[in-house]
Amino acid sequence: MRRLHTLAAVTVLLLGGATAGAAQLNRPVTSPATNSGRSTVYAPHGAVATSQPLATAAALDVLEHGGNAVDAAVTAAAVLNVVEPHMTGAGGDMFVILWWAHEGRLVGLDASGRSGSKVDAEALRAAGETRVPGSGPSSVTVPGALSGWNALLERYGTRSLAEALEPAIRIAHEGFPVSPIIAQDWAGTVEGLKRDPGAAATFLIDGRAPRAGEWFRNPDLARTFRRIAEGGVGVFYGGELGREIVEGLAAMGGYLTLQDLVDHEVRWVEPLSVEYRGYRLHELPPPGQGIAALQMLKMLESFDLKAMGHNSARYLHTLIEAKKLAHADLARYVADPDHMDVRPEALLDPDYLAERARLIDPRHAAHRPDPGRLVTESETIYLTVADGEGNMISFINSIYGYFGSRVVIPGTGLVLQNRGAGFTLEKGHPNELAPRKKPFHTIIPAFVTKDGEPWLSFGVMGGSMQPQGHVQVLLNMIEFGMDPQEAIDAARFRHFSGTRVAIENLEPGVAAQLEELGHTIRDWRGVAFGGAQAVLKLPRGWAAGSDPRKDGMAAGH
Repeated sequence: MRRLHTLAAVTVLLLGGATAGAAQLNRPVTSPATNSGRSTVYAPHGAVATSQPLATAAALDVLEHGGNAVDAAVTAAAVLNVVEPHMTGAGGDMFVILWWAHEGRLVGLDASGRSGSKVDAEALRAAGETRVPGSGPSSVTVPGALSGWNALLERYGTRSLAEALEPAIRIAHEGFPVSPIIAQDWAGTVEGLKRDPGAAATFLIDGRAPRAGEWFRNPDLARTFRRIAEGGVGVFYGGELGREIVEGLAAMGGYLTLQDLVDHEVRWVEPLSVEYRGYRLHELPPPGQGIAALQMLKMLESFDLKAMGHNSARYLHTLIEAKKLAHADLARYVADPDHMDVRPEALLDPDYLAERARLIDPRHAAHRPDPGRLVTESETIYLTVADGEGNMISFINSIYGYFGSRVVIPGTGLVLQNRGAGFTLEKGHPNELAPRKKPFHTIIPAFVTKDGEPWLSFGVMGGSMQPQGHVQVLLNMIEFGMDPQEAIDAARFRHFSGTRVAIENLEPGVAAQLEELGHTIRDWRGVAFGGAQAVLKLPRGWAAGSDPRKDGMAAGH
C-alpha cells in the first residue's frame, strides 16, 4: 500500500477529493513508473510542492490563512534558505513564471544579477586561468533573489516581505533537525566550507556537517532577515548590509561594488513557448537554458514516441540525441540577451527545428553535434504553489554550486552565489566574462497551458539536467498518461557530453541496445537526476507531486 503524504493526504481524504481528481487523468499508464511509495496529492483548494517539508508546511499555512500563491511561494523560498542552505537563498538568483488568474495570463520574472564592475577577464587569462573560478570571492555576482521576492510581493502578493520572512526567521533562530538527503549533500561540502572562515563558522559543527536528525541553527541569518524585514530590501541593495558584504568581498579580492548593488533591477519578461500535441510549454527567455527544453520538445514532435514505448532503447536514444542538438545551440548562442548575436525566437523557428530534428540518426549516437547555422542579428531549489483563486506559480531559486561561492561574510549567515562560474573566458563568445553582465543561467521554471488555460506548473532542478528533465517529466504525462507523482518517479536519463549518459534502473537488454547504437553507459548510482515538483490543475481542484530523490513533500488543503 502506498504511503500517504503526511499532511495533504489526510486533509484531502477527509474532504473526499482524491477519487474525483484521479478520474480527470484520462489516459492509462502504458509503462510502469518507479514506485516511490508516494501518492499524488489531490486537494480541493490549493496545493504546494517543495523540496523540504518545513518549507511546504510554511507555504501551506500561508494559503490556509488567506495568503495567495505568491505569498506562499516567497515564504517557502525564505524557509528553504534556512533548511536547504547548500542549494538556495537570498544570496542567489531566482526566476518565476506566474499564472495570474485575475488577468488570465502568464507573467515572467528574471531576478538574476550581473557581474561586478571590477571584473577583468584579461587579468584572469594573463594569470593562466582557462575558466572563471568556480568558487571564492571572484565567482560572486550580484544576488538577485531578494529583489525578486520583494518585486513579486509588491506586485502580486497580499503580504509584506517582513511577513513572508517571519517563518524563516523563527526557524533560523530556534533551529530544526536536518533532513537526510540534505545532510548527505552537506557532508560532501565540508572541505570547501573550511576554506572560508565565515562559511565554516556558519555551516559546520565542530568542523563537520550536521548529521541527519541533528539540530541546526543559523542565528546570523535570522538577524540578517530581521534587518531586511525592518528596513526593506534597500538594506541589502546599497544599505549597510550591502556595504558589509561588498567590503568583505573586496578584502578577499571580489569584484562587486556598492554601486553594483544599488543599480540592480529585476526584469519582467514574456515567456517563450512551443506547442506539442495540443499542449504549450512555456520557458523564460535567455540568459537561462529554458530554450533548450523548448527545442527538444519541438524536435521530438515529429517522432511517434508513444509507439516506441516508455524508456525503450529507441525512445531513450531519440531523446538523448535531441538533447545533444539543443545543448549544442545552447553552448554557442545563449547568454545575456543584451550580448547574444541571434534572436532567441530564431532558435525556435519551426523550419529550423525540423531541420535539426532530421539530424537525429536512428542508427547511431552522435558524439558532439555542431550548433545550427543561424543568420545573426544570449544548484537549486524548485517549488510550485497553486491557490484557491486559480493562481499558479513556478518558482526557482539557486546559489548555483553546493553552498555557492562557499563565501559567507562573517555575521551575515548568508552564503553568496558563485554564478560568475557560468561565464566563459573564450574571447568573442556571447557569454564571455565582462563587467556588469548577466552570466548564462542553468535555473529554469516551466509552465504548460492547454487551450490557453493553465494546466501544469513544474520544474526539475539540477544544472544541465533541467531541460532534459523538463522534457522527460512532461512526456511521461502527455505521451504515457502518468499522473504527476508517477511522472516524477519514473526513471530518467542524464546525458553529460559526447556519448556519455547515465540512466536510472536501466534494464540490461536496453543498455546493450543503446551501447550498440554508440552510447557510453555510465553507472547511474551517485548521479544526480534532478529533483522535480509539480502541480496540475484539474477541472476542479489540484493534483501535486514531489520528487523522492529529494527530501521534499507535496501537500494540499
